[in-house]
Amino acid sequence: MSVTVAEMARAIEHTLLRPEATPQQIDVLCDEALRYGFVGVCVNPIYVRRAAERLAPTPTLSLEGRGSLETRPIVVAAVGFPLGASLTATKADEARRAIDDGATEIDMVVALGALTAGDRTYVRLDIEAVARVVHQATGNRLLKVILETAALTMDQLILGCRCCAEAEADFVKTSTGFHPNGGATVEHVRQLHRHASPLRVKAAGGIRTAEAAKAMLEAGAVRIGTSAGVAILEQLRAFRLRRT
Repeated sequence: MSVTVAEMARAIEHTLLRPEATPQQIDVLCDEALRYGFVGVCVNPIYVRRAAERLAPTPTLSLEGRGSLETRPIVVAAVGFPLGASLTATKADEARRAIDDGATEIDMVVALGALTAGDRTYVRLDIEAVARVVHQATGNRLLKVILETAALTMDQLILGCRCCAEAEADFVKTSTGFHPNGGATVEHVRQLHRHASPLRVKAAGGIRTAEAAKAMLEAGAVRIGTSAGVAILEQLRAFRLRRT
């Protein structure tokens, strides 16, 4: 699979979810997303409004003189992050507030304890409540569900995929990047792509090189969540230059 720098950029959600992240670091994140053409930035709810304002579209003139809006990175908000152990109503309210602040997409953490215990009803209803908030909002809003795949058995992963499909989520996502069991693996992405279809797959957690990002795309991911987006693009650009 050959991936251009531009194609990789449009798959990357430039991410900063560390608890010690500062407002100034969020500004840098947004500026880098604009400079490199990333599809979006992924931040904690406290910074959604700041990121949305930093990335707000600006009017431009088309060749015909008609007003238009240039494509800008979207804002993705993490909800119930990183444990997934918030009450369902809290997750739904957090998603609603993030959308009001300017988030286009919501990445919620699954109720991991319930999923591990095999409580299909709780997991589905938890996702459904957030999906309802996201999809009833104006605009094309999307919901991704973080399954924390490194903490799951294969049966639990498959159950998580089924719950996401039944609850009408839009994506399944591998990891928060904060779990001690680790982040995304190629095999987990491959299994999510297989068992969650037609839902799309976002790979996140520990993806720091162009080689790793490319492998995730080849396995079926269409989005990459990473804090190393700039390094990945620079690596890919250098590799392509060496081949020319």
